[in-house]
Amino acid sequence: MIAAAEGRRPITLALSKGRIFDETLPLLAEAGITVNEDLGSTRKLIISTSDPDLRIIIVRASDVPTYVQYGAADLGVAGKDVLYEHEGIHPAGLYQPLDLEIARCRLSVAVPAGFDYEAAVYQGARLRVATKYVEAAREHFAAKGVHVDIIKLYGSMELAPLVGLADAIVDLVSTGSTLRANHLVAVEDIMSISSRLIVNQAALKTRRERIQPLIDAFRRAVAD
Repeated sequence: MIAAAEGRRPITLALSKGRIFDETLPLLAEAGITVNEDLGSTRKLIISTSDPDLRIIIVRASDVPTYVQYGAADLGVAGKDVLYEHEGIHPAGLYQPLDLEIARCRLSVAVPAGFDYEAAVYQGARLRVATKYVEAAREHFAAKGVHVDIIKLYGSMELAPLVGLADAIVDLVSTGSTLRANHLVAVEDIMSISSRLIVNQAALKTRRERIQPLIDAFRRAVAD
């Protein structure tokens, strides 16, 4: 646990609601830290913890790297998918000391069942691809020599090929049940995804005596 400090701004950890938050809590618990609010029954966006020198802010998953990079949070937990997109715009902006090995899934290409994907991705072909993972999708298809028209969407990705908006989608896949329910199949994996601990580089230099113990606590929790 970080030592309590009177009159100082607490260390701020940025988390997103959902799977990342739920799977980060046991790691914090192993470090002796519990959350003072039930996220399901509170609308608070700044949450205190059992450690008076650590608070949690709740932000959208895609915003976690931005809050950390610009110093509004000292640390955060973000998926590799989100970090890949962020790094395309802000290269080398964040320190990533640890893969927390949580919220595992994969970033995949999916198409309607019966669509001949292999025939569609010949050298020089052109596809319409719906995704919010623009950088990853563009680099993946560029490496295959396939031209893509990227259609950026923020939700209901599976709908795009069903109504003729796109030939394929690039999205996160865990169990594949959502794809199956919408008559889509994953045809190619782009990368394996897990969530990383990220740290503001300036904060690590100026507040190392307070941040490093938390990084070390996370590392021990992952190793256990």
